[in-house]
Amino acid sequence: MTTTHPWFGTHHLPPAAPADTIRDLLRTGIRDTGWPYQPFLPAAPIAIPRASYAELFRATAALLDLIRRTALESAPTTADRLAAYRMPESEHQLFLPDQFLEERYADCVTRPDIVIGPDGPQFLEFNVSGALGGPVETHCRLEVWRTLYSDDGGRVPFDTTSPFATRADMFRHLSQELGVKPRIAIVGSTRDQGVTSTRYFDIEVDYFTAHGLTARFFEPEDLHEAWDCPPHLRYPLGLRNFTIPDWQELGIDTTPVQTALDQGCLLVGTQTSTFLSSKLTMGLLSEGRPWMTAAEQALVARYLPWTRVLSDRKTTWGDRNVDLVPFAVEHKDTLVLKEGLGMSGKQVILGHETSEEDWEAAIHRAATTATSVVQKYVEPQTCTLSMIADDTDEPYPTQVAPVLGPLLFGGRPAGLFTRFFGDGRRGIVSVMGTNSSDNCAVAI
Repeated sequence: MTTTHPWFGTHHLPPAAPADTIRDLLRTGIRDTGWPYQPFLPAAPIAIPRASYAELFRATAALLDLIRRTALESAPTTADRLAAYRMPESEHQLFLPDQFLEERYADCVTRPDIVIGPDGPQFLEFNVSGALGGPVETHCRLEVWRTLYSDDGGRVPFDTTSPFATRADMFRHLSQELGVKPRIAIVGSTRDQGVTSTRYFDIEVDYFTAHGLTARFFEPEDLHEAWDCPPHLRYPLGLRNFTIPDWQELGIDTTPVQTALDQGCLLVGTQTSTFLSSKLTMGLLSEGRPWMTAAEQALVARYLPWTRVLSDRKTTWGDRNVDLVPFAVEHKDTLVLKEGLGMSGKQVILGHETSEEDWEAAIHRAATTATSVVQKYVEPQTCTLSMIADDTDEPYPTQVAPVLGPLLFGGRPAGLFTRFFGDGRRGIVSVMGTNSSDNCAVAI
């Protein structure tokens, strides 16, 4: 059994248990977290060569540094950046009083979305936010695979990193750097998860507590208890496990969070992470910045597909100078249109799946606001993975085209989250948005 693309290697982990056992363990592990029901489940982790696994984290760290520099140099102050990025009014909040701290801790939690194209890894976007998906899900999947593949000595035939172990180390380092006690507030809401259970947050709190940290989950209405108390009981650090758009849609007041920030609680990633996550930043970086070295330019050319902030202007395509809007209209089948801010693939239009009339209208509409990018479409390559469907009794091999999400916490690898269509389809991959399947990848 071989894979379609050599980057994935040729080694595949066989299922370690009957289909019913794997199915029950995976669904029990992720229960009560708000994670959608998936009719197609993996029967094993995705196994990739050590060199391929390491490449993703090496490239992520290097590109994240360039993303951060690009976002921060776009304007000298927060107010100027908000104007430069044309951020919606809802994003003009939740900044720390100290701009240095605000900027320093913006990139603590990162997960890019990567596909393997014909020439190797291509970074489609950077998610820089304490609320990004993957840590809890990867932890739960890894727990199942470790249980199934462990030998009598507790050894498993693969290498990986625990998201929670790396995140705990990140908070220990932050507490030392800031000179505060390692008391960690996990700030979120069960309303955001769509369930009444707090298990999504409790899994991480329990892990931290078992590994020597003091941690507690806070709904926003309870967040005053993190700072309005004796000094030794305060929570000076925490994880901002929510997004402003999600809470705005649910009618959740962010005022308690701003008050906690003003009272000295550092929640990572900070609001400046929104600039790093914006696809406009990828467009600026892809086009090139005057301060980039030749090596940095080569790195960007290798890993970032051609991406441009869409407006009525001239730019380059290879060695050609082009008028961007007419060029984008004419090259529908090779481009993707993405809003600068967006989640779950909801603000993405694939040109080859759109009529010429609708594509042209979308391009002209987006060009008037200059808050979207056009990006070269990357044809995702596939790997072989054993799967389980609701209507099958035994695992079966299929070809899937995964979106790879290396987790980077405090600059350190924290596991590899993956999403794909379990039936082998292609398209916009999102567990929440398009009902795709998820898994984790491990190194062999």
